[in-house]
Amino acid sequence: MDLHLKSLFGRFQEQFGSGPGLGPGSGTCLMKVEGIAPNFIKSIYKACAALYRTDPWRRLRPAHFFGIRVGKDSDWSSKKQPFPCVQFIGGDGGDVSFYLFRSENDARKMTGSRETICVPNVELLRVTYEPESLMFPSNRKMIKTLSLEVSGTDRFPVIDVARCMSSGVLRFRHPTLEELRFVYAFVKAMSLVHPLLQEDKEGAPKWSKLMYFEPFIETVDVQWPPEIGKFHDLVAVTISHPPGQSYGEKGRSAPTKYAERPREETFVDVRINTNSNLRKCIMCEKEVHVEQAFSCGQCLAVVYCDSHCQKQHWKETHKSMCGLYKAMMEREEELVIKIFVFPCSAEQPCKWLESLGVHQKGMWRRKCNCYSHCPFGLLPVKGGLWDSWGGLDDNEYPRDSPFHNHLRDGISSPILLSGWSEYYSLRSLPLSSPVADILSHPLTVYYILTALNISSKNLLLKGKEVILHYLGPEGELDWLPAFAEISHLLNGSGNIHIVMVGPEVPTNLSGTTSGISSRVRVNLVRGIYQEEATYLPSPHVIVALNCGLDSHMSWGGALELIKSSSVPAFFTEQSEISCGNAKQVFRGAGLHITHPVTPNPFRSPVKMQGTSSNLPSYSNGFILGVNT
Repeated sequence: MDLHLKSLFGRFQEQFGSGPGLGPGSGTCLMKVEGIAPNFIKSIYKACAALYRTDPWRRLRPAHFFGIRVGKDSDWSSKKQPFPCVQFIGGDGGDVSFYLFRSENDARKMTGSRETICVPNVELLRVTYEPESLMFPSNRKMIKTLSLEVSGTDRFPVIDVARCMSSGVLRFRHPTLEELRFVYAFVKAMSLVHPLLQEDKEGAPKWSKLMYFEPFIETVDVQWPPEIGKFHDLVAVTISHPPGQSYGEKGRSAPTKYAERPREETFVDVRINTNSNLRKCIMCEKEVHVEQAFSCGQCLAVVYCDSHCQKQHWKETHKSMCGLYKAMMEREEELVIKIFVFPCSAEQPCKWLESLGVHQKGMWRRKCNCYSHCPFGLLPVKGGLWDSWGGLDDNEYPRDSPFHNHLRDGISSPILLSGWSEYYSLRSLPLSSPVADILSHPLTVYYILTALNISSKNLLLKGKEVILHYLGPEGELDWLPAFAEISHLLNGSGNIHIVMVGPEVPTNLSGTTSGISSRVRVNLVRGIYQEEATYLPSPHVIVALNCGLDSHMSWGGALELIKSSSVPAFFTEQSEISCGNAKQVFRGAGLHITHPVTPNPFRSPVKMQGTSSNLPSYSNGFILGVNT
């Protein structure tokens, strides 16, 4: 009898909704929206599926309000933002959805302690993820006709606009095309930025079960799909928490492209405070001892050997970039990952490794130049995993074991991660463990395949194999034991075939296959990518980590091949200045950036010292993509 009642109650919840929301979708159908193009419906469903995969409901609750700003107020018919506030419903049970409100005040009035309150004459836009089996026939027909992308295993978004009447009855209407444009931009942006939220453990009340976050504001560029390209190619979307958060409240001014420049005849000799022995002049590339090196007195970002080089650089380049570099320097605090308690500055790599007790040990040998005489991939290997991690204590590195009791909707599926804090918690690693510095490479690859790329995620969910072309490996050739962690994160769903291609692959290893785990295998190929690609299995995704696009002439042929193949390709760079240079390279190759530059949640927490720049630099610091 108990089992029967449990089953009956479960079916009731599915059909009539549960939790704090307003119930299941109303049956509105996007095909009935005036002026909408079928391809735009496909783009909306694709964007909603991408957001669903990042699982914001894991951490977000109805009490978390976010401010939204899409473009300028003048871009909208009402001359103001249509829905400037959003909340996520379903994280603590019930219908999975998110609600967009006309104001933060409306959102607060409708948010009760356990349920959504109907407030007369308040209008909100809802996006509810419903099982296909419970959807109205019109929506099921639309899904089949347009081959719309599924969210998760069996859910699709239903979008409507609800108004609470004075009688307590809910009335629904179809969203307008303009409102759907707003939803599309928000969903694309939120997929990128919500993993960057940092938990505020000190500011949260001890008795509260609700996760508190540090004040947050981030602006990303979202590309409009081609079917609405007349509204310009890109739109800036700003998301903040709490809604009223501004750049100034984060301890810095909003970034600007240009700052007020100093008079050309006035240059300030600012000595550089660092323990590194040698730096390199950004103008003439002359090496100079740190005691003699100095930087621009306005932005503090670039290094010179003398005032002559500084004046010449100002006239040729720096005058137009100084303000941008200053804004980048002011963003340094935002890039610091503050959860770790081991030293996170490696200005002198050998001393840093010695402080951790791993200098010249295991995989850490590639983190300094002491073994630079040994070709990549050929470091002598002594023993097992303990030796690979440099003899760290048993609880300080990930063991070769699966993640237990990690199911989604009762089935095994890839584990979706939002950042280092969550990963360390799942692995029960102490925050004094430095393994994030090496794991940044495999976990960045995993993050791309499961959070940023749609097709690879779907293949893995279906238990199929994803083929990844990994361009330009160097130190990674000696870090293959760390890539075995991807197998455990797949959690029994799918396989990944990594083909590492580059000139640094040793001749005697080229053509070999390494089955580093049950679900991940690696092929090594020596050569230039554009010359070897025709002999390789066709990829689903291409990646290049810390690629330095602006400093390697050989990228030209590879980018041309990537452009012609239309395969999604993701690149990481170490600093914002490298990302700016990468954009120039992409434009020169005729490639359009479709995944905007965003901080990588799995960047290394260890700050590196650049030779000619003081800008924040982290391994795999930023991600950008093309053909996505």
